[in-house]
Formats: sequence, C-alpha cells, structure tokens
Amino acid sequence: MLAHEYAQAIRQVFDEIDRTQMEAIRTAAGWIADSLADGGAVHLFDTGHMLDQEAVGRSGGLMAITPLQVSVEVRHPARPRAGASKPRVFQDEIEGLGQFVVAKSAMYAGDVLLIGSVSGMNPLPVEIALQARAARIRTVSITSVPYSRALQSTHRTGLRLFEATDLVLDIGGAVGDAAVPVAGLDVPFGPTSGLAASYINWLLQATVVESLTAMGLKPSVYISNHMAGASEYNNRAKKNFAEKGY
Repeated sequence: MLAHEYAQAIRQVFDEIDRTQMEAIRTAAGWIADSLADGGAVHLFDTGHMLDQEAVGRSGGLMAITPLQVSVEVRHPARPRAGASKPRVFQDEIEGLGQFVVAKSAMYAGDVLLIGSVSGMNPLPVEIALQARAARIRTVSITSVPYSRALQSTHRTGLRLFEATDLVLDIGGAVGDAAVPVAGLDVPFGPTSGLAASYINWLLQATVVESLTAMGLKPSVYISNHMAGASEYNNRAKKNFAEKGY
C-alpha cells in the first residue's frame, strides 16, 4: 500500500532526526532560553509552507515564537498585450530584499532567528541570515541539507541557507522532497519536509520550555480556544509575555 510506504518514509525521517539532530536542537533551545531570560526575543522567518502555521499560535505552543512576515506587492492594472509576457518573479528570489527586511524588523543583537526553507537555495533566506548575523542576531536554519547540497545557490555569494546560519537543524529527506517511487507515475509521491519541520519545531519548543522552567521561569503557552476559560487564560498569558518576554 502506498500509504504504508509513505508512513515508513516519514518514520525513517523522524528516526534520522532523533539520531542526528538532538544535540543541535539542545543548542538552539539553549540560545533561545538564554535570550528570552535576558530580555531578548525569538523570531521565525519561513519562506512558505513549513512552519508559519505550525509554530505560531498553536495550543500548547510558546507565545514567544514571533513570525517575521514579508510581503512584496506590485499593482499595475495595465491592459493585456498579445504575445507579451515576463517570467514570474518570486519574493524569495529578490536580491537585496533581505538587507531591507532585517533593517526594518524589530530584531536586535542577542535575539535568535529561526529561518525555514526546504531547499535553502534562493537569495532572500540566505541574505536575511547573513544580515542577521552581521547584526549579532543568532541564526538557526531549518532546512533539508541533502536536498540543498544537490542544488546551486542563486544568492550572489553562492551560499545556501545551511552554509549561511550559525546552526543548522536538518529536516533530511530525499532530494526533491517527495519520498516514494510509484509504478505508473513519472515522479515520486509524498513530501516529507512539512512533517519533519513540524517535528523539529516541537522538539525545539519542548526543549525551550524545559530549559526555561529549569531556570525557574514560567513561559507563556497557548491553551486551545475551545477549552473552558481559554480567553481569560490566553489574555493573562499574553499580558505576561508582553511584560516579561517569555
């Protein structure tokens, strides 16, 4: 069964994360806990589909994970012209945008920035990493090192994301992300990156919570909005986070 093969592929990725990434996760969690305890902050920049909706605002999750969101929009309602077209330009391909993003952000020296990109090849995540490091912000990439190694960077330095950050959390998986060959299909089925990134995220958040409570600090954590008294609890927790930063 294809579902069984896909489940096996996911389990292998999780097992590899357990085997190879726990030391890096503990290091990243220590950086985050120390920063939060010292009045700093932790930020997340995700290039698209891995972590923005999973790491932020979830019940049982840290309020301290703050999304860094970037939107570039061009509106030009010109009349269509036959035979005229331009190649599509994606936001994470825009050279130089990362410098503007870091300069306009509310990130400061001593903070920690998590950067998510499966391939890690495009200019924006690499440039944000380099600019953040120059500003003495610690950077942690969440990326597929095997996939990224097979690709050519499009950043002017030739660096891929895993080469541009202080620390790497490797989500592993296959080159091209899809994991399971299927007879009758021209391409493999089933990406692993989303589940792997989510798994690493929650291992990391769990370790941050453990580190903060070991310091005698009580981190602010969301409760599900469907639970009794959730609004009052979350409002108190948000107030605590706003005052203390964790």
